[in-house]
Amino acid sequence: MDGPLDGAQRRRGVVRAPQSLVAGIGLILLGLFGIWASSDLEYGSLRAIGPGLMPFWLSLGVIACGIALAVAGFTHDGAPLQSFTLRGPVVVILAILLFAITIRPFPFGGITTPGLGLIVAGPLAVIVGGYATHEARFLDLVTLALLLTAGCMILFGDLLNLPIPIFPNAVVQALTGTIPARTMLRIAAGALALFGLLLMLLQRRSHKRGTVDVARHSLTT
Repeated sequence: MDGPLDGAQRRRGVVRAPQSLVAGIGLILLGLFGIWASSDLEYGSLRAIGPGLMPFWLSLGVIACGIALAVAGFTHDGAPLQSFTLRGPVVVILAILLFAITIRPFPFGGITTPGLGLIVAGPLAVIVGGYATHEARFLDLVTLALLLTAGCMILFGDLLNLPIPIFPNAVVQALTGTIPARTMLRIAAGALALFGLLLMLLQRRSHKRGTVDVARHSLTT
């Protein structure tokens, strides 16, 4: 006699993987929003890439992934919808808003926030967004934030030469005419990456010191 079937095997409706379907729809909407939000940016060409080219193709990639997930919701058995808390969406939205109001000057009523650039807004968004999960650890988030920001600085500011503010406005004004912008960008990105790698090595070393060799400990006892 066959054993009891799980929820996915018992499902005989049109939607065989509700979780995949909902995730796919969410990605499609996110990609469409990305295309709409970047529609006023110039695409440029492969020789002279404009600020809107990468967001456009990235949004298309997100839409393609969403379509694949949505189709899988009808063709493959998968997990049903599960209950969720508001912590994840609220924290992620908060991280996005913090990034938006810190990377450039943002007028809010009679107050304008100082433009801190990607070098500050990037790590801040990664660290805050990481707390969307209960398993977040501060040092791990700092390491990830430093390495991701360094990579984004090199990719968008140096290789693609996109007009993204990298440094705080006060720093740019103070160093204008003394250090070339691209040289300053590379030095700062290298410093962030180096500090992130050092922090990663220190965490691994402390983790190894904290582990106990069970076999060796049992032999000595």
